[in-house]
Amino acid sequence: MKFFPAFALGLSSLLAVAHAEPVAAQITQVAGLAANAARVAAANKAAGISRIDPTFWWVGMKNPKLQLLVHGPSIGASQVSLNYAGVTLEGTQKLDNPNYLVVNLNVSAATKPGKLALTFSGPKKTTYQYELRARSTDKNRVQGINSSDFIYFLMPDRFSNGDPKNDVVKGTRVNHIARDSMSARHGGDLKGIENHFDYLKSMGVTAIWPTPVVENDMPKASYHGYALTDYYAVDPRYGSNEEYVQFVQHAHQQGLKVIHDVVLNHMGSYNYLQLDPPTKDWVHQWPTFTRSNYNSQALNDPYRAQYDSKLYNDGWFDTTMPDLNQSNPLVANYIIQNFIWWIEYTGLDGYRIDTYPYSDTKFLMDWNTALLNEYPQLHMFGEAMVNSTSQQAFFARNIFAPVNGFKSNLPGVLDFQSTWAIQAALRKDNPNISGLYDALQGDWMYEDATRNVVFMDNHDMSRIYSVIGEDLDRLKMGFAWLLTTRGIPQLYYGTEILMKNFSNPDGLVRADFPGGFSGDKSNKFTAAGRNAQENEAFTYVSKLGTYRKSHPVLQTGKLMQFIPNDGVYTYFRYNDQGQTVMVMMNSNKQEKTIDGARFAERTNGFASAQEVVTGATVSSLKSFKIPGQTAWVLELRK
Repeated sequence: MKFFPAFALGLSSLLAVAHAEPVAAQITQVAGLAANAARVAAANKAAGISRIDPTFWWVGMKNPKLQLLVHGPSIGASQVSLNYAGVTLEGTQKLDNPNYLVVNLNVSAATKPGKLALTFSGPKKTTYQYELRARSTDKNRVQGINSSDFIYFLMPDRFSNGDPKNDVVKGTRVNHIARDSMSARHGGDLKGIENHFDYLKSMGVTAIWPTPVVENDMPKASYHGYALTDYYAVDPRYGSNEEYVQFVQHAHQQGLKVIHDVVLNHMGSYNYLQLDPPTKDWVHQWPTFTRSNYNSQALNDPYRAQYDSKLYNDGWFDTTMPDLNQSNPLVANYIIQNFIWWIEYTGLDGYRIDTYPYSDTKFLMDWNTALLNEYPQLHMFGEAMVNSTSQQAFFARNIFAPVNGFKSNLPGVLDFQSTWAIQAALRKDNPNISGLYDALQGDWMYEDATRNVVFMDNHDMSRIYSVIGEDLDRLKMGFAWLLTTRGIPQLYYGTEILMKNFSNPDGLVRADFPGGFSGDKSNKFTAAGRNAQENEAFTYVSKLGTYRKSHPVLQTGKLMQFIPNDGVYTYFRYNDQGQTVMVMMNSNKQEKTIDGARFAERTNGFASAQEVVTGATVSSLKSFKIPGQTAWVLELRK
């Protein structure tokens, strides 16, 4: 995510439905549940309760505790009773706002699915039918994300419009599309992404990461998704909750995983929890509007001033993004339950966490623990746009002792240090390829650096093709590095077809994918719609991406790198099965002759090599003549 006035910052499933069932059967069950849920919601609303979060829950969760946040006119004056086998009422809590009541339940392991009747006795007696569902037993759900994956990162609003009927949704604050405005909605949706699953798979992509799909009913720039207004609803301009469940199911059936982009630190100012706050301290309060200082260094500075760390964590990201007070146990529990809910409801495979360091540090540890206790296979990686490897490693599982009371338990992070390094290595003038070595040299600080996500650019940054002067040869070097280095590679949508532009003005890096929208002059999802250079770039990514997908040595193989020499960086991926891939990157404009004796500890026993993308043969490993601005990905052969 990016905060524009300052600088770039690191911003159930159908539970009884197995993947083996036909798609039609799954959709029928989704529709049945949706219709039933609508009837229950209408009855509950008539009873005078606006909503209860979580909107429903499951029996058989590892944590039997369930905390309901009830919202309705003067509901806080009510007494609550229930009679449901296995469910115990552990008490209620009145809040500052009389329109809220907290209901604490214990759902024992013996509880059966069904409708739990909650009776509220107060000025008006009402009964709310709260649904307890059966947990899914499908072992193919929540697969996790790991170094065998190749992530495609996209903005749903800008990728493809698959369902024009949801372009304009009555009652939303932005009820029009305007593709000529970079801050307006353009009409892309979940169906548009699904329509191009085959396109993604043709590049070897195995995981899809859309920017947040939850409701962002904000009056301005709501397309990006980072100012959520309803924790429990998909934005209707992308599709319904049920359609998102189907989206995840269909992705899994096509061999694609789904990463859910989440925001823990803040919400949108039009969220009902801000418009009618449950407590006075639901969000951080200041005498006057106060922004974060956007500097995480105070969190692990042994000489820090408390003022600096408080300003960083408690200051607001923007005027329209209220900063959640996660030290309030009610707020913390609300958020934790919400993100458990999305996993169980949809079967998603991983979480990308926006502005990760800005949240309360104790809350972050509690959040990660709660999710991983329920879903050990889930992968989570956080956005920590910082300026050093040590600072970046501080926010992932690392070898450090606790610092200022914080010992991170987050599995991985977005690897911005490698990003800065690849951008510097591919510069047209004075490239610095040594930074790639340095970026990995610091991996000793991580518990497991292969859980980190590597990338060349994203929605908050200038596009890599523009950064390197629109030089295709250098871009192909970047692709080679991305798909062969350690970690989980992530490609920003359109990079494979040479989409360009700089982050200032920012919106231009978030342009529509050509061909994803009705009336587009060209369709770059097809070879016929791309020009020769675009096809060259796409073909390069596809060949290397599909090679990576079928060769575990590039997924889980060990890495050995040699200190860059004379502008040439060389590293190897190898495994115990005797597979070895050698990557050599020449950042110079001129050809370089490289003495292969230096690499003997990895090349001994091999006689020749084949370049993976071009198929060219290297007949001798004793000496290499590598052209300028070229990367070789060489499969070594006996």
